[in-house]
Amino acid sequence: MHVLMVASENDALKGGKVGGVADVVRDVPPALVALPEFSGTVSVVVPSYGFLHLPALRQVALITFKFEGRDHTAELFEVEGTRPRRGVRQLVLHHPRFESAHPQTGVKRVYVNDANDAPFATDATRFAMFAAAVLEGLHQGAFGVVNVLHLHDWHTGLLPALRHFDDRYASLRSMRTAFTIHNLALQGIRPLRDDASSFETWFPHLRYDPKLIEDPEYKGCVNPMAAGIRFSHRVHTVAPSYALEICEPSRPKRNALDCVFFGGEGLEGDLRSAREAGRLTGILNGCEYSSSGPLPVRDQASWQGLLKTLISEVDGWQKANPNARHELALQRLRALQNQPRPSVVMTSITRVVDQKVRLMRYPEGPSPIERVLARTDGEAIYILAGSGDADYERFFAELAPLHNNFIFLNGYCKLSADPLYVEGDLFLMPSAFEPCGISQMLAMRSGQPCIVHAIGGLKDTVKNEETGFTFAGATPEALGNEFVNQTLKAIRIKQRDPASFDGIRQHAFAARFLWESSVREYIRQLYS
Repeated sequence: MHVLMVASENDALKGGKVGGVADVVRDVPPALVALPEFSGTVSVVVPSYGFLHLPALRQVALITFKFEGRDHTAELFEVEGTRPRRGVRQLVLHHPRFESAHPQTGVKRVYVNDANDAPFATDATRFAMFAAAVLEGLHQGAFGVVNVLHLHDWHTGLLPALRHFDDRYASLRSMRTAFTIHNLALQGIRPLRDDASSFETWFPHLRYDPKLIEDPEYKGCVNPMAAGIRFSHRVHTVAPSYALEICEPSRPKRNALDCVFFGGEGLEGDLRSAREAGRLTGILNGCEYSSSGPLPVRDQASWQGLLKTLISEVDGWQKANPNARHELALQRLRALQNQPRPSVVMTSITRVVDQKVRLMRYPEGPSPIERVLARTDGEAIYILAGSGDADYERFFAELAPLHNNFIFLNGYCKLSADPLYVEGDLFLMPSAFEPCGISQMLAMRSGQPCIVHAIGGLKDTVKNEETGFTFAGATPEALGNEFVNQTLKAIRIKQRDPASFDGIRQHAFAARFLWESSVREYIRQLYS
């Protein structure tokens, strides 16, 4: 069996990671080829973005394809991955149109944030072109004989639709195709016509039925996520609970601050149809485990080691980009060097975006995280590391001077993230929604219990007062209150009943979410 994975990201390539899809695309291929029952190979192909194809091991093929009414030629390269594995090939498709540089820094980037009046315009065009090139490459045999086509997220969703509409690719229609939804909230919606970034501009030669690729709500627009769901043989989400939740109706927001999960994000009708046809399944993502050694020791020495690492990291940020946020974080970290380890160290390592931190901020006055900080001053400290949305960054930056027990590390570095997972006592992850999540697995792997919203993959991985702490609620107010209550309850258990807390910590550390188990289900449910 030869599986071809098509994706926008791949962390097996240096610089190929932005989000969680890159981890999955990195980890699944070697886990598959390691299974005795999988006698085959896996190839992964992503766009070059102008840099992922360098340096190349060899040029595999030249693929000539049609896009925007003209012939284009893309180069297919085989490249060296960061974790070479027999039976796994890393491929990169290069075309100058896949490249985009940041307007200020000139750094080549994977995704482009377009203006609000033209969302996804740049990326949708790039990924439509990528889909056309991959499909033509399949037709020409550039990837060899492929038995299973495994597509990831909206960036690849047009590929099975093009195969369906274009008779040139009729011989490829029976190729087993699995479509994985990593984040349903991003769908790549663009106009069908009358725009430079529209379906008919990309494929003017194509005879198609608009109803089959149209967005359910935005008429006259193509929805690549919907196309992937409708035209693939199997549709897969990255946690069983998420597969159930996205079939629920999307209820209207009560107001702009509403942060309760929104079901199928407008595609619940397509997803219910897929479920009723037996095409929709949820398989939990896995996590890598290096050893089964003892629980990490947390004491004054390990605490000082963490502070030293963080100070070095933030000092580097401050020298490169001096600002008040970094300066305050440095002051707080240096002051802690002269004090005993706090009784409770809370941590978060996250993208500072709506999905991940909205429940900390809303409802307003005072916010849930402010209430936690006010109630735990002198008892616990909270270290939040991350970057993302400017408005949320500003919220946390303004919060930090008001609470001595809060440190906002406005950035990310793996060298400092790993010690935070190890040294923390409670990992806060109150995501509004979470298809699967990896941070909670990494925290548990280090013996740090998590406080999570009981939804999606968080519900599937964290068991309340067994391996961590969960909360739920039907309204933003209820969610905020329960987040505060569970956080304070966990702190009380840690301080007043350390034996019980150590038991929860031990169970979190012992929990295993193995890729070996996940990819067995890939074979059984997606590829067979």
